[in-house]
Amino acid sequence: MPAVTSVLVPYAAYLRVYEPLAAFPEPERGYWARYTRSGRTPTAQDELRRSLADLLPTPPVPVPVHESPDAFVTEVDGVVCVCPWRTRLRGWLALMELAEMFPAPVLDAVLPPVLRGQATADYEAWREGHPDARPWIRTAVWQVPVRWFSLFADEEREYVPGEASGEPPVMRYRTPMVQARRRLARALKTLREAVDEGPLTEGLVDVGRWLEEFHPRSLVELDYGGLVHALSPEQLAGDRSAADVAEGIAALRAGDGEGAEVAYGRLSERWRAVRDRQFAN
Repeated sequence: MPAVTSVLVPYAAYLRVYEPLAAFPEPERGYWARYTRSGRTPTAQDELRRSLADLLPTPPVPVPVHESPDAFVTEVDGVVCVCPWRTRLRGWLALMELAEMFPAPVLDAVLPPVLRGQATADYEAWREGHPDARPWIRTAVWQVPVRWFSLFADEEREYVPGEASGEPPVMRYRTPMVQARRRLARALKTLREAVDEGPLTEGLVDVGRWLEEFHPRSLVELDYGGLVHALSPEQLAGDRSAADVAEGIAALRAGDGEGAEVAYGRLSERWRAVRDRQFAN
């Protein structure tokens, strides 16, 4: 079957955790060890194409019938680390969030209630045998949540412009787990001391709890994914969102409310322009 698309649609960004093989229990550890030696290198585009292919049949398949056997692989200081796709689990979790994103008539037209009900029942049955399961990948559509940027420093930013051959640009941040946890803890402490509890504080708590589930020698990655198609090359080259968040938090810590407002204003304006495109024809 031909590829569904060569473009990363929807415009999604990803927060991923790569864990060392030692973090996995047997027999899963052995499976991933063999997987990494096999030389398989699937990409985010491959994962998206497979997911989109499930939506083409009539009726669509909202959640894969079987869990994905694939993972992203990288090496950290000589240690092989893997980020399992867990596409089926993430499909179930995403399905639970759809009700908050779309009006009921739209949601029913896209995914009939009977399909959603069956998927929910399947998830509840599966969950009974996997109470501690969690995804290694989080996804955000048409934005990068502010709380994600708090995990990274500007110097960890990697931007590779698109190739003339058609290769899309790459924008990502990578940091060791210990650094991500430390930065998140500092940001959370600052926010709690400077402002009232709110969505940003709650979001940081949620991400912090998720990160605690992983091995301390893991790698944390923020990948702009398909959002590189929603930003011009000039916007990508000038994007310093992690620096804006760090500047805003530092200003709050110093009691400089005006400086924090300026930093977050730049960030908000940049991402508002991207989110607005979600509703454009």
